[in-house]
Amino acid sequence: MAEAKTIPELLEGGDPAAPAIGATDGVPPLSRGGLRDLALRTVETLNALGVGRNDRVAIVLPNGPEMAAAFVSIASGATTAPLNPAYRAEELEFYLTDLKAKALVVEAGAETPAIAVARRLGVPVVELVRERERGAGTFALRPVGAMGGPPARPGLAGPDDVALVLHTSGTTSRPKIVPLLQRNLMASARHIVGTLGLGPADVCLNVMPLFHIHGLVAATLSSLAAGAQVSCSPGFHALKFFSWLDEVKPTWYTAVPTMHQAILARAERNREVVARSRLRLVRSSSSSLPPQVMAELERTFRAPVIEAYGMTEAAHQMASNPLPPRPRKPGHVGVAAGPEVAIMDEAGDLLPAGATGEVVIRGPNVTPGYEANPEANARAFTNGWFRTGDQGVIDAEGYLRLTGRLKELINRGGEKISPLEVDEVLMDHPAVQQVVTFGLPSERLGEEVAAAVVLREGKAVTERELREFAAARLADFKVPRRIVFLPEIPKGATGKLQRIGLAARLGLVA
Repeated sequence: MAEAKTIPELLEGGDPAAPAIGATDGVPPLSRGGLRDLALRTVETLNALGVGRNDRVAIVLPNGPEMAAAFVSIASGATTAPLNPAYRAEELEFYLTDLKAKALVVEAGAETPAIAVARRLGVPVVELVRERERGAGTFALRPVGAMGGPPARPGLAGPDDVALVLHTSGTTSRPKIVPLLQRNLMASARHIVGTLGLGPADVCLNVMPLFHIHGLVAATLSSLAAGAQVSCSPGFHALKFFSWLDEVKPTWYTAVPTMHQAILARAERNREVVARSRLRLVRSSSSSLPPQVMAELERTFRAPVIEAYGMTEAAHQMASNPLPPRPRKPGHVGVAAGPEVAIMDEAGDLLPAGATGEVVIRGPNVTPGYEANPEANARAFTNGWFRTGDQGVIDAEGYLRLTGRLKELINRGGEKISPLEVDEVLMDHPAVQQVVTFGLPSERLGEEVAAAVVLREGKAVTERELREFAAARLADFKVPRRIVFLPEIPKGATGKLQRIGLAARLGLVA
């Protein structure tokens, strides 16, 4: 089929009878033709309510097939703005105001503070009514109260229309709005299809939140771009994961490292399910996968683990380890997998292989720029390259190894320490299940190295023993001065471990 530049064009292609969106609870999947018809009905409904192309529709829905179908359908004729359903009223007020939302979509009967916030702000509320008897994810939209008036731009979206807006995480500053065009999303979905060799026979089990670029593009849009099926769970649940493996029979799943670790912790108790699973690959992205976890995943599922590198501003994928027979390099996020990837110094010059600097990208999947933020854009774009904020090095074979977020590097008396390097060393200790290294404020040195550690079930190690273990493998200034043992490390909304601000969250700052 011709290369789709928009979601509506994407839905036009492929076998209309093939399954497109599935569930994890036995509801029959929605066919590709059914999804296309749902998207057309949705755009008609939105147009009748006065919502058209580039108008923003905030979506506050739980994970599942309806959320996936709503994203695809609403994005066919408007701009989607998925928001975390766990947000509190103050957060929702910030996002709905910042987005200038034209409407808010919530599930019929849902109890969410988003409704009261929207009413206070004068944002019309539209209910999503499930119609699961017509296939997983099928719905109708029903306005709450009067809406109407012709939209400024009715009809189906074009390649340069904004399909999706997401906010950056804003760990160190006010969150920035990232607009992603229809053609940005289609380019990224194509890149993932090519990297993973996806085809119509594939089934993805999505456990990622669908208010995040990873689940929206890597799981959902890439599956649809391949003519394949995505089966959407209600969210990640390590205890239910193995029953979903049996129910959905996926050929692959994609997740963040903390999810993979939770799955591995329960794999031994589910050996029969693992033995009959038909996974041909496991994908990991959104934060660095410890090499030890990669090796354990491959042993457990007898399938290659493909670690990829993505970010919101790139509509997700930038680099990825390739499928066999090409080598997968543990501790590396692979080769350029869509956009061009290079290493740049602070002056804006590109560096040769083997040199450490900032990872930069350019290509068809990259956002045209942050919205209404010229200062951020001036910092982010240099000579046509987008600065990712990540530090890394590309080897002679073109494989990228990340050495840390520039903002997360620990500055101990002028010595710059990569938390990832310390993580990898501590993960080698047989008692360690999970670790996140972070900066601890210090009056004398600015920052000290600290680490939060979760131990394996039934294992024990003291802080002193772990520091001695690290000291045998790291330069003295990199050895953590403080190690805290926790039952669980605090995570962000998408399951990623949060280094910035962790010292304060753990009460280690005076």
